[in-house]
Amino acid sequence: MDFAPVQHGHFVLESGLHTDTWLELEFAFVDQRAMQRRYEALELLLKPFEFTAVCGPLMGGALVAQTLAQRLGKNFYYTQRAIDGTGAGMYQAGYQIPEGLQASAARERFAIIDDAMSAGSSTRATSAHLASLGAPTIVVGALWLLGDVGRKHFETSGIPVVAHERLPLGLWEPGECPACARGLPLDRRVTA
Repeated sequence: MDFAPVQHGHFVLESGLHTDTWLELEFAFVDQRAMQRRYEALELLLKPFEFTAVCGPLMGGALVAQTLAQRLGKNFYYTQRAIDGTGAGMYQAGYQIPEGLQASAARERFAIIDDAMSAGSSTRATSAHLASLGAPTIVVGALWLLGDVGRKHFETSGIPVVAHERLPLGLWEPGECPACARGLPLDRRVTA
């Protein structure tokens, strides 16, 4: 994964799933020439879909979503973390559009965009919030699709997923995690 430094260990994601790989994605945004090529590729994948607005979670996807909204001539929204995700169980995080923008967002048809999607915790929460406003998710897009947990969730719901690049990633529920079975301590990082 030449776009970002990779760490190996035992990590818990915002979704509650565990992984043995952590990507330092902030480094991917430094080289803007490489990012422009990635944006162009994702833009082409999104063009066939009929959406009126682009939305991304503020932590990660909003930078990509705003750039793509501008390139595609679409409205732009973002979601903020509304629930901290520290509760027990899987997929506890919540994301919401700022209250002042919710009435406007309710009239849109959305492409939800993230920089990278593994389990899809922030994109799931964003899609659920948009649905609560009456705004459908038409497509989910990511620069990097890591593993297939997030993709399977959306495609099972009838929402297509497009990605510039698809990469393997091991994701496990805590009871099935091989690192947990070996007794390795968890490294908790904030991620979407």
